Amino acid sequence: MLKEFKAFAMRGNVVDMAVGIIIGAAFGAIVKSLVDDVIMPPIGMLMGNVDFSNLYVVLKQGAAAAPYASLADAKKAGAVTINYGVFINSVISFLIVAFAVFMLIRSINRLKQAEAPAPATTKECPFCASAIPLKATRCPQCTSELK
Repeated sequence: MLKEFKAFAMRGNVVDMAVGIIIGAAFGAIVKSLVDDVIMPPIGMLMGNVDFSNLYVVLKQGAAAAPYASLADAKKAGAVTINYGVFINSVISFLIVAFAVFMLIRSINRLKQAEAPAPATTKECPFCASAIPLKATRCPQCTSELK
């Protein structure tokens, strides 16, 4: 059973998939940082110094009474919150990742189209199996008449 698992794990597709998942996770971390640290601060500044990661609604007060200065303070007090600002950041991160994957797939599809095989210029003789031009009406090897 261990040999079968090793054979399965070492197949090219599984190794490629593992590398893809690792790179995808690293890419996700980069995109999260891009959204949280680069994109959202200017948007928040344009909207009146709003920090999207601290946008929340308190459903139930915690040990200390509201108002809370930040989401971290609300969580520390044990308040139950809906963190819609974090959700907005996640949606923006998803859109960036989805766009990047779309661009990657689009590039791969273009490469596949560029690598399309040239149209065939020969066909196989049904009698002697030799290669002959497509327009030939008689095989030059065996002289059989072709339809």
